[in-house]
Amino acid sequence: MEELNMIMNMVKQEMDAAIKHLDHAFQKIRAGRASTSMVQDVVVEYYGAMSPINQVANVSVPDAMTISIQPWDRSAINAIEKAIINSNLGFAPSNNGDTIILNVPPLTEERRRDLAKQAKAETEQTKVTIRNARHDGMKELKKLDGVSEDIIKDTEAKIQELTDKFVKLADDHLKAKEVDIFKI
Repeated sequence: MEELNMIMNMVKQEMDAAIKHLDHAFQKIRAGRASTSMVQDVVVEYYGAMSPINQVANVSVPDAMTISIQPWDRSAINAIEKAIINSNLGFAPSNNGDTIILNVPPLTEERRRDLAKQAKAETEQTKVTIRNARHDGMKELKKLDGVSEDIIKDTEAKIQELTDKFVKLADDHLKAKEVDIFKI
């Protein structure tokens, strides 16, 4: 029985991780409002080392359409600007010598559809990960010796229920993100 619980816990942890990854991916898909998470993955070359932007500058959102990046060391401002341009985020940084300002343009209908497609692709990838976790769990069940077929069948049914629950959760996250993307 302990082995069955370990398998169930392993499957649940993998599925939880897939949903957390989906949430993280959705944070990067902007829905018309400025957010510090839009630039969190930008990496800046700072004194020969690659550093996340939030370790070399203060990143803030003064209003709904602007991201302000104020480096702690003024000499890093050009490196930060270069990193933003090279990150292909679609922002044109404006550098005033002290601060870099990123203006977040309003989304067009076409761009909103592209973002919705991107969100759907992330969701599909999450569902694949969830199904792979189910497959791994089922494979582990088959390896068990000395466990009755009835118990294995019951555990397989529980794993399938868990899979269905997490797939529905991923779909619910997608619906919420689509509503957010298409909200004007």
